[in-house]
Amino acid sequence: MRRFLYWPAWLGLILLGAVGTALAAPPKTVLVLGDSLSAAHNIPVESGWVHLLGDRLTKMEPGWTVVNASISGETSLSGRNRLPALLAEYRPSVLVIELGANDGLRGLPLGPLRDNLAAMIDAGQQAKARVLLLGIELPVNYGPQYRDGLRAVYAGLAKDRHASLVPFLLDGVALKPELMQEDGLHPVASAQPLVLDNVWRALQPLLR
Repeated sequence: MRRFLYWPAWLGLILLGAVGTALAAPPKTVLVLGDSLSAAHNIPVESGWVHLLGDRLTKMEPGWTVVNASISGETSLSGRNRLPALLAEYRPSVLVIELGANDGLRGLPLGPLRDNLAAMIDAGQQAKARVLLLGIELPVNYGPQYRDGLRAVYAGLAKDRHASLVPFLLDGVALKPELMQEDGLHPVASAQPLVLDNVWRALQPLLR
């Protein structure tokens, strides 16, 4: 005798609902808030490390998308002012903060820089985002005291706020003239994959 298995109607509705929810799940977002180092300054946008990150996520971490909210010339204060609206709009799972270089190049006091970065980290964490802070270093003519102080800002915030950290975004790039543009501040297009690799090592664990 052939037996038939009957599913209760309510169980079928639950299963259909679960499938529908999975299919309708929004993509998980990485929001990048940075300056010209993340805004593909003077190179094609598709060559920039943030765009390359989007390509890598498509291949290696399906379901993730990247929003690049970086603006050339951005300071920590202007980024702090823009961030609440960005968090409300994109609701990122990961927030990448790459700011402070323009504050440093202008020789601005490090106290306000630390306050602005701390406020952005706090805002991201309060919005349930995991935060990755990208540190930057200044040319040697800024003097060891200011340069060491800038390093300490990033390291201290990462420790105090339990945020992930890339100590120096341009590690392995900045001291190689062939990888830098004529201004000595921005990497050329061919160096962008190296910049991405610096970010990726700290970012990938945050995607799990």
